[in-house]
Amino acid sequence: MVLSVAPVGEYDRRVVILTKEQGKISAFAKGSRRPNSPLVGAVNPFTFGEFMMYEGRSSYTIQSVNVSNYFSELRADVVGAYYGFYFLEVANYYARERNDERELLKLLYQTMRALTNPHLPNQLIRYIFELKVLTINGQGPQVFQCVQCGDRTRPAVFSAAKGGLVCNECDGEVRDGMFLDGSTLYTMQYIESSTIEKLYTFNVKPEVLEKFGRVMGRLMKMYVDKEFKSLEILQTLL
Repeated sequence: MVLSVAPVGEYDRRVVILTKEQGKISAFAKGSRRPNSPLVGAVNPFTFGEFMMYEGRSSYTIQSVNVSNYFSELRADVVGAYYGFYFLEVANYYARERNDERELLKLLYQTMRALTNPHLPNQLIRYIFELKVLTINGQGPQVFQCVQCGDRTRPAVFSAAKGGLVCNECDGEVRDGMFLDGSTLYTMQYIESSTIEKLYTFNVKPEVLEKFGRVMGRLMKMYVDKEFKSLEILQTLL
C-alpha cells in the first residue's frame, strides 16, 4: 500500500510503499506526473495492489502496478480521508525496511476498509487501530492481569506508565491510575487478542468510546514521539 508520495523533479514522484515481503520501500515512479503515464493514477496514497519494480544501486524504480483497491470512497469524504492519512502516517512511523510487515499491512488494509463502513464510528476505528499497532509492535498494555504480581481477581486500575493493569495491592506507586469499567476493559482485551480480520466487527456505547479514547491518548503519548500532521488537520476539521 502506498503510504506517501512526493514530487521529484519535473515529472517524477518518490513513493513510500508498505510491502509484506520487504517492509517499507522507497521507490521512484518515473514520468508518473505526465498526464499520459500509466502510473499517474496508481501511485497515490491508499493505493493497494501488486507493484512491479526493479532494484537499482540505491533505490527501487516502479515499472507497473496491478491495483486491487484505490479506496476511492475516501476521496469524497474529507474527514474520512484525513483519518486514513493519519493511519498511513502511523504505519510509516512504525514500518521498517527489509522487515516482515505482513501484520501491519493487513491491519492497514482492514482499517481502510472499515473507514468505508458507514455503521462504524471513525473514532472507534482510530482507537482500535492504535491499540492493535501498539500490540503488533510489542507495546500493547497488559489488560488481562496485574503487571506487578499477575493477579487476575482483585480490583485493578489501568496505568499507562506501568504498562497496564495494577491490582489494589500493588498500586501504591501508581500516579496515573484510571478505573476501567468492564465493557472498556473487555473491548481492549478483545482487540489485543483478536485476529485482524475480526477487529472491526463491533460497536460500543458512547461512554465506553470516551473512556477508550482517554486510554489510547495516554498510551500514544507515551510510546509515540512524533506529531502527525494529518492528526492536527483532522482535529481542526472535527
